[in-house]
Amino acid sequence: MPIDPDAAIGADLGETTFSWSSSEVLLYHLALGAGARPTDPRELRYAYEADLRVLPTFATVAANFRTFEPPAVAFPGIDIDLAKVVHGTQEVALHRPIPTDGKAVARSRIADVLDKGKAAVIVQETRVDDEAGEPLWTARSSIFARGEGGFGGKRGASERVELPDREPDAVVDTPTLPQQALLYRLCGDRNPLHADPEFAKAAGFDVPILHGLCTYGIVAKAVTDTMLDADVTRVRSWAAKFAGIVLPGETLRTRIWRDGERLLVTATVLDRDEAPALSDAVLHTTDGS
Repeated sequence: MPIDPDAAIGADLGETTFSWSSSEVLLYHLALGAGARPTDPRELRYAYEADLRVLPTFATVAANFRTFEPPAVAFPGIDIDLAKVVHGTQEVALHRPIPTDGKAVARSRIADVLDKGKAAVIVQETRVDDEAGEPLWTARSSIFARGEGGFGGKRGASERVELPDREPDAVVDTPTLPQQALLYRLCGDRNPLHADPEFAKAAGFDVPILHGLCTYGIVAKAVTDTMLDADVTRVRSWAAKFAGIVLPGETLRTRIWRDGERLLVTATVLDRDEAPALSDAVLHTTDGS
């Protein structure tokens, strides 16, 4: 059905109560490739419960570990074929470090619906509080629905991030695994686009692609390890635009610029002439580093 922005914008998507333990945190980190240096104390912060720290991007999967069905794109005023949808942007803002285990309540709403002409962009916002009602994090994401624009909605403002006119302060290469998407889907995203070759072809891809949120987590870890000494508590927020696909087994190149309290980031795919993967990416720190 056509998108109805009047019915969609501001729609309450309800609340979800969920819990997690160190086992889910460890699985998530391993699904991002953590532990590749198993005797490195900094790596063991992600892969061993003795001194476990939670990468802030865990917020994107914390509520989904017991999800076993492919996602649907059906909200008030919106009903879209899953094969037309790709992740557009993702942001997580932390109110405090995520504990290694806990119970929380997520409350979601449709924050906006944008008309890009040939596509629609649906923006969703989720606030997560702990059992005592204290805020843990706020997540904001958008999905890009091909062929669903033209419904007469507003286009929205550009959110481009200007990069400094100089060489980056750090460049990090991170190989992904051929089985990376099959590992990551165990964190709750069972979209067949990331596992089923026939579904991927129907969606316009030669082979299954890596989850955008997996790339989002891999790059966040690379930035945290390189610029913040693997101290996840120094991350205040992390936002990025998904600029292109990554295939499992490809290598990501992350470029990082210091800009006051911000770290400005791009990620490209070395295997395909540095095709863009993430753009307009910003990690805000707690200490202005």
